[in-house]
Amino acid sequence: MSRPQEIQKVIHQVDTIVELTSVLEGIASMRISQIKNQVLQSKDFFQELWRIYSQVRVGQDFGYGRGANETEIIDKELMIVITAEGGFSGDIDQKLIDWLISHFDKEKHDIIVIGHHGAVMLAQRGIVIKRYFKLPVKDKNINVIPIIEEVQKYKTTTAYYQTYVSLMIQDVKKISLMAAVQKAGQEVKAGTEVISEDNYIFEPTTFAVIDHLERSMLTIALSQVILESKLAQYASRFRAMTAANDKARDNSDEVHLQYNRAKRALGDERLKEIINGMKKARV
Repeated sequence: MSRPQEIQKVIHQVDTIVELTSVLEGIASMRISQIKNQVLQSKDFFQELWRIYSQVRVGQDFGYGRGANETEIIDKELMIVITAEGGFSGDIDQKLIDWLISHFDKEKHDIIVIGHHGAVMLAQRGIVIKRYFKLPVKDKNINVIPIIEEVQKYKTTTAYYQTYVSLMIQDVKKISLMAAVQKAGQEVKAGTEVISEDNYIFEPTTFAVIDHLERSMLTIALSQVILESKLAQYASRFRAMTAANDKARDNSDEVHLQYNRAKRALGDERLKEIINGMKKARV
């Protein structure tokens, strides 16, 4: 049996793990709450843009805000996969990458990765990606303009990402970026204000304003997908840290029990030595 002094060192290490996992669990919980609020705010802004766009657009087609660049469209589907930046998001990234690969055809698809973890996993599978972007650190004012510029070059774009079901359940999902915009637009209630060329001046032209609104709504839609992915990542991290904290606490209880047993055994050993010494003295 280990000596009490040796077990005390292990106790210190295990208790440190308990504290660390508890802190990480608390941080993940806090970030989940912050992202939920940010998603609600971005939805409100999208609704205002859609009310304007739905009144001034010509026809029902969504043009991705391409404007004059429409002739440069690449006849492929762009896959955008959103993963964690590091490896602390549980097993959800692995599940997402496996699902993406099952749909991937290098002749028909190009891949853009958001999040270093996904880029590493795809590289390990020997899959060449077109571009890689870091997962935004902040949850507000996410700059997705460079990604939208890539989206505008392709005929269609599908985002593969983690989705938040509940605090303990996360799943993977894919959605067409255009479908995401249109779905969000269908949920917007019509406003009371009438917006048209009769009562507003659109500069430089109405078509330029429409392009700008489409780019803005694409930006919001992609930002919301990133936020939902981050929400699922934090929930997965929370679940992983909860499991790690529970295991660390169990280990801590076990080590403390070993320490008490070692102290008791040491005390019994010393008591035996004292009794044996007293017996020898009497003889």
